[in-house]
Amino acid sequence: MRLYLTALNPTDAVLDGFLPGAARLGLPVTVLTDQPSRWPDPPGVTVTGVDVRDVRAVVDVVQSAEPPTALLSNSDHLQTPTALAADYLGLPGKDWRATLRCKDKRLTRRTLADAGLDTVAAVALGPDDDPDLARDVPFPAVVKPREGVASEDVYLVADRADLHRRVTEIRGRRPGLPLLVEEYLAGDLHTLETLGDGRSVTVLGAWRTDLGPPPTFIEAGLDWAPRLPQPVSDQVLTQLAALGVGFGACHTEFVVADGRARIIEVNYRLIGDRMDLVLAELLDTPLFEYVIRVHAGEPLPTLPDPVRVARHARVEYVCADRSGTLVSAPDRLDVVAPDGVRLGIRPLRRLGVTAPLTRTNRDYLAALHAIGPDAATVTGALRDLRAAHHWEIQG
Repeated sequence: MRLYLTALNPTDAVLDGFLPGAARLGLPVTVLTDQPSRWPDPPGVTVTGVDVRDVRAVVDVVQSAEPPTALLSNSDHLQTPTALAADYLGLPGKDWRATLRCKDKRLTRRTLADAGLDTVAAVALGPDDDPDLARDVPFPAVVKPREGVASEDVYLVADRADLHRRVTEIRGRRPGLPLLVEEYLAGDLHTLETLGDGRSVTVLGAWRTDLGPPPTFIEAGLDWAPRLPQPVSDQVLTQLAALGVGFGACHTEFVVADGRARIIEVNYRLIGDRMDLVLAELLDTPLFEYVIRVHAGEPLPTLPDPVRVARHARVEYVCADRSGTLVSAPDRLDVVAPDGVRLGIRPLRRLGVTAPLTRTNRDYLAALHAIGPDAATVTGALRDLRAAHHWEIQG
């Protein structure tokens, strides 16, 4: 029996999370990817090239190989085809309707409105549609790809002229891209991390998110913040249930204003940008193994109560401030400070790589994290860690 993982490019979640997790469970792994040349080939792992967006291609490969224990994906782009393939193969998996509702932000808005849970003014724009179709959306507004990720091409727009300018810019870079224009939802930005087995959903924890300056929405840092008011947590879980979310890992971003939780987007997979690995370390829980086991049909195990975790964590990102080549940066680092704070640096861009400035999460050069006894100690340790290292871009 074998674990099948669908993926695009290599990610830390797979390389440092799912593959070691599968090895600890004694499961051989086949990575199904459309970019096989980019993947390493560690012991116990087979990398197979396949069009992972094509359900039939995935089914063909799995049926012609060793019988599957589970089929899953941690890619935003592959949740629906993977869910369809798992269903065809008779494997536990996510409801493809739910994955589609989460991926397509217009469907997210429509589903929540139809359920009477939240109504957000939103208008979808086809590739050739006049932006004035969104004239009834109040300003400030947000323009974003209808199925986007990583805050790419997401902008706060102040008025009609600003909207036209941003739409023209996005279409110039990415012709044919469907867009969504929606009202700006003000409030404190949080996440809710959940894991379900199709029968029950457990809250793994929550983070409070710091954003960089507008008009973009790049995440600058996240603080562990599991003590959400119960009504807020209940509101988010009710909205997720309306979307059909209830199996596997899910990362939900939402704002809170006046005690009301309003979903920004739902990523039906683990939280990304190394936050999943920090979460597993913070909870001292084999999180990736649990996700695999759920997809293998096992019931959800007992998980730590995040509110009772007697530790704090913070993650900060070092972002490029210009286009160019990364010429100086620290290596991966793991260290325990004298006060017991566990500190880490994880490079997210290799030395010598030349990249444009995108003002998205793709500008991240490194993720820095600290886990310690309380927020003040963690924040201070992370400040000192950042000050002791240097990142330089030339060009």
